[in-house]
Amino acid sequence: MDRETIIEEALTSEKKTIPQYLDYETPSINVTEWLRYSCIPIYEQENAAKDPELAASMERALSLIAGQVSFRVGFLVVPIEWGEDGYPILPFEQKSEKLKMNLQGCTKVVLFAATIGSGIDRLIRRYEKADPKLGLLLQGLGAERVESLCNAFDAEVKTCAEKLGGKTNWRYSPGYGDLPIEVQRVFLPLLDAERRLGITLSESCLMAPSKSVTAIIGVLPK
Repeated sequence: MDRETIIEEALTSEKKTIPQYLDYETPSINVTEWLRYSCIPIYEQENAAKDPELAASMERALSLIAGQVSFRVGFLVVPIEWGEDGYPILPFEQKSEKLKMNLQGCTKVVLFAATIGSGIDRLIRRYEKADPKLGLLLQGLGAERVESLCNAFDAEVKTCAEKLGGKTNWRYSPGYGDLPIEVQRVFLPLLDAERRLGITLSESCLMAPSKSVTAIIGVLPK
């Protein structure tokens, strides 16, 4: 069964679904985002193609991550109701005003976790002191890679929702705005993320591998 069929079937369920896991091919690289995440100043970004040293470092970073990253997403779909206080009732406790606004009109949410694995974390640790510029480029590349993975999944959810006559809103992540990062303690177990995706959580609710993302996509009906 292809990814879009799996997502579409989950979106048509009237009940909370079981977690599903999807593998993705390598997304195309957004070089502008890579350089931005690497804290490369705008003027250097514009001249990146003319800077042989930066170009060589970027090529080196790309060669290092070859075979060291994977692209995997776990998700489930949860119908939501709205409490008397106006907040959406979700599988975790929250009173986020911004999430409430984000989910206005939604009848379901897609809860997902995306990760590119721990290989790039090992590379970052190896090079951040030995070659700080390369380490920074690897850090930025990892951020761009997981963001591209999220965008790929997000686009497929949007396509499937539109096929069913609905639409989606912008994804929203724990730790953003007034949604506490502590909801990760419930969010990740819902997806069996440690066993199925290799994502663990520190006492301060930071994820490992570090290039992992959790988010909520609201789904509006027809």
